[in-house]
Amino acid sequence: MARSTPVKKALRSLTWLVILMAILAGLNTAASVLASTAKDDSGEWFEGASWVPELALDLQGGTQLTLAAQNTEGGSVTSQQLQQAVNIIRQRINATGVSESQINTQGTNNIVVSIPGKPDKATIDRIEAAAKLTFRPVLYTEAATNTAVGDDGSSTASPTPYSPPASLAATPSAKPTNASDLNWVTPKLQDLYTNYNCDAPDDVTTAPDDEPLVTCDQDGAAKYILGPVEVSGANISNATSGLATDSQGTSTGQWAVNLTFDGQGSKDFRTVTNRLVALTQPQNQFAIVLDGSVITAPTTNSAITNGKAQITGSFTADSSKTLADQLKYGALPINFEVQSNENISATLGTAQLVGGLVAGLIGLILVIIYSVIQYRALAFVTVMSLGVAAALTYLVIAVMSWRVDYRLSLAGVAGLIVAIGITADSFIVYFERIRDELRDGRGLESAVESGWKRALRTILASDSINFLAAIVLYVLAVSDVKGFAFTLLLTTLIDVVVVVLFTHPMMQLIARTRFFGEGHKFSGLDPAALGAVYRGRAQFRAPVVDGKRQRAAGEAQRRQTIAERKAQQASGQNGTTPDGKDD
Repeated sequence: MARSTPVKKALRSLTWLVILMAILAGLNTAASVLASTAKDDSGEWFEGASWVPELALDLQGGTQLTLAAQNTEGGSVTSQQLQQAVNIIRQRINATGVSESQINTQGTNNIVVSIPGKPDKATIDRIEAAAKLTFRPVLYTEAATNTAVGDDGSSTASPTPYSPPASLAATPSAKPTNASDLNWVTPKLQDLYTNYNCDAPDDVTTAPDDEPLVTCDQDGAAKYILGPVEVSGANISNATSGLATDSQGTSTGQWAVNLTFDGQGSKDFRTVTNRLVALTQPQNQFAIVLDGSVITAPTTNSAITNGKAQITGSFTADSSKTLADQLKYGALPINFEVQSNENISATLGTAQLVGGLVAGLIGLILVIIYSVIQYRALAFVTVMSLGVAAALTYLVIAVMSWRVDYRLSLAGVAGLIVAIGITADSFIVYFERIRDELRDGRGLESAVESGWKRALRTILASDSINFLAAIVLYVLAVSDVKGFAFTLLLTTLIDVVVVVLFTHPMMQLIARTRFFGEGHKFSGLDPAALGAVYRGRAQFRAPVVDGKRQRAAGEAQRRQTIAERKAQQASGQNGTTPDGKDD
């Protein structure tokens, strides 16, 4: 088996870096092409893909929606209800916290939602929909009469809700034993069902959870009498969207919403499906009702005991995701009506973005100047590493812009500027460790490997602190601060990747070159200037202790760790003095 040399390790690391960047670039290129050419729902996964990162509200402007609360149960809207609605809406449109949307209350009755760019209809629906999901057993169902017909046989222009005569009994003649009991169907309910018009306004499709409901499906093709609610959407612990699969695990090509219930929901769902599976059509159907309309009413073929269910219907990729988000983050405690929808200009604008970028450029130039003064030709490794970090950061941000709706704000730009200092700090730690090893009399190749082992621990410790700080900010903060924290977290991870896969491999390669290996005075790794001079292969002599070399030797002594000093003292006690002479 061939021995893995530092050169082979370096080339392997650089290869992995190239592969990583090629994957990101290829993914973004393919997504951009598919997003511009797709004609159906297959392109929704790549929607918005572009090589230009999206900008946040403060730099681009966007759309501002004012939502007026509509309390359907009477009375005034409480501040608790309004704040709960703010939290739910924030989760629905900014679950990752990096889209830079702003959701705030206004007065005692309104919520103002500011979204970067121009939101589509699905996003607006996601914001204002109540998304109250319930599960009710089906008592009766039939094809709907979708059009109100006039005396002359023509369709009426404006169908109206039907109201049963007040003389009809509204109380069950016998007490129902369960939600599937047909005794729930009173003469009044039966009359409403017979004359119910699915084209009429849907204000008659509401009923308390403990009472039956007459309603239609979302397409208006069928109408139902449904029993009381048996499982509440509040018991949903998770909801995701995806393509449905059959019993063999093969995709059906139909979009669906997958639900996972909590303990109580799983128990209720198991009880209901155990009862329904023994009934006949249509009473063995279990209707899934969203905001008063039936999404789907599947037949119960077997009891569902694992707390997992699936909603299928006329979904697209976007509508299934919208519903999944609504159900995942909960139903709004109150209904809302869009009071205004207007475009807003950027709060900061292009000038501030340019100013931030110029500040970053100035910082970058200062880092390069410092590197050239301090490390001479070694500064080219710093410049190349910063270039790789910038390219990798840009690729990741471009992909996240269309996959997780990441938007670059001025706070995010500040995070990128801070990243320059984080990355430069890692280089300095590594280079200084190499210099320490050279001062101790090692050859450059050996110094690179030994210095790397010591520097990596320091770099990881430093980046871990930055990483933890970013996580705390991301979890506890909102709005712009969350965007800054996310950017800081991202660039900290990229710093580790660049140092491991580029900076160290480059040092392994240049250590074998004549210019650096022989310690040219402009290489930044001149042993004479550092306080140690080569005498031959793996042999060194102590430097002349005068002037600059004396200061360098003193610096090397001060840089010794406690362990190194103890080892030196131990060697002296064993018959060898620190200067290498026998006692």
